Formats: sequence, structure tokens, C-alpha cells
Amino acid sequence: MKYVALLTIIDEEGNKRVRPAHLDYLKRLKEEGKVYAAGPFTDGKGGMVIYEAASYEEAKALAQEDPVIKEGVRTLELREWNPLFE
Repeated sequence: MKYVALLTIIDEEGNKRVRPAHLDYLKRLKEEGKVYAAGPFTDGKGGMVIYEAASYEEAKALAQEDPVIKEGVRTLELREWNPLFE
């Protein structure tokens, strides 16, 4: 299943500091087949990650290990997603 994580920035300076670790984390998960897609919103207020996971609990665990969430610089909204097309 796919799960969408909406990551809204709540600490601009902290986000700048943690962003390199965030990108490294997503790259590693992409290589492991756990990230379907990811990227920033064009308004600069955050971004989205689409996880590939066997359950909501697994997706939540992956999202909560993201450095931007662990450091409290972004909020997390996680929802199961059913794409119409792939």
C-alpha cells in the first residue's frame, strides 16, 4: 500500500539545518523501495513523501524516523493513498 506524508514546516531555521539529513534519509528509503515519490511543495511551506509500506503502522514508523519529524521542525499528517493510475 501507499501512504502519503504531508510534512509542513513549522521551524524555518531548524528545517534548513535538518534538511540534508532528511534528504539522505529519503534517498536511503528510496533505494530500499520504501519511498515511491517525494518532493517539496512549490510554495516553500513543506513537502510530501509517498511511502510504500505493508501497513499504516510501518508507514508511520518510517515517517516518524525522518529527521525533520524527529527534530520537530515539521508536522506530520499521514494518510493511506489509493492511486488511480501508476
